[in-house]
Amino acid sequence: MNEHSEPTTGAAGSPACDGRLDGATETFVAHRNLLFTVAYEMLGSAADAEDVLQETWLRWIKVDVARVHDQRAYLVRITTRRALDRLRAMRRRKEAYVGPWLPEPLLTAPDVAEDVELAESVSMALMLVLETLSPTERAVFVLREAFDVGYDEIAAAVGKSPATVRQIAHRARRHVDARRPREVVPPGETRAALESLRRAFETGDLQGLLDVLAPDVVLVSDGGGVRRAAPRPVTGAGKVARFIVGGTGKARVTLTGDPAVVNGNPALVLRVDGEIDGVIAVQVENARITGLYYVRNPEKLTRIGSEIPLVLR
Repeated sequence: MNEHSEPTTGAAGSPACDGRLDGATETFVAHRNLLFTVAYEMLGSAADAEDVLQETWLRWIKVDVARVHDQRAYLVRITTRRALDRLRAMRRRKEAYVGPWLPEPLLTAPDVAEDVELAESVSMALMLVLETLSPTERAVFVLREAFDVGYDEIAAAVGKSPATVRQIAHRARRHVDARRPREVVPPGETRAALESLRRAFETGDLQGLLDVLAPDVVLVSDGGGVRRAAPRPVTGAGKVARFIVGGTGKARVTLTGDPAVVNGNPALVLRVDGEIDGVIAVQVENARITGLYYVRNPEKLTRIGSEIPLVLR
């Protein structure tokens, strides 16, 4: 049975029986976290991922689940198709976005940072690399590399032949490998760099910032046209340090949690007068910060108050 097969319905187009709907609900709930993770990795937006899940659910409850051999794969297929449609529409929105665009940060459980594969797949650094792929390339890469979906199933999800999907996967992997962080950094090393960054924030110590920043560090800040942010990436330790001290010198900087884990990786949550003002995620190499991802757009900070469950399987 494919996604476009018509389900069996009763009177007035309602599901044939309540039991079938209950079974559909149970299956959807069982795989919801997986489907959200798929949609989020494809879109970089939790709000859009939630919309995709709603669309998936509305499609799923019309399906005769008894005729679906692999319900998990079927749900992933629906989610992928809906996410692809939304990803293409989002590209037009991003063209009109004010300043640099960063993924919506998610507060995740501390143990996510210990799952190396999951933590890397949802990291800000990798999510930004995925932004450079075409929608189809991104879908293929995410399904294959993060979720280990077979080529035949990916082909059904993206509407391509398995042979074409293999070529797309190879091309996308080569593209990502050339741009992704060169090594996986232990969470403890990232936490140490963040602690140095936090101390520098609290004291306004420009030299302290320079000590923890790599000479060629790049800062990308996202204010969405609502909050102060650099209109383009800031490069170089001196410029980045001055931007941070000038922009957050009056803020009371804290770590939520011990420390905060955002997108599976340690991060700083900045507060002003007790209210969340921004989130800073980092990329660390050789114990120094090479990338800073500073999200201040209020619309992207709504999911920092509670943990979002993410899974790869």
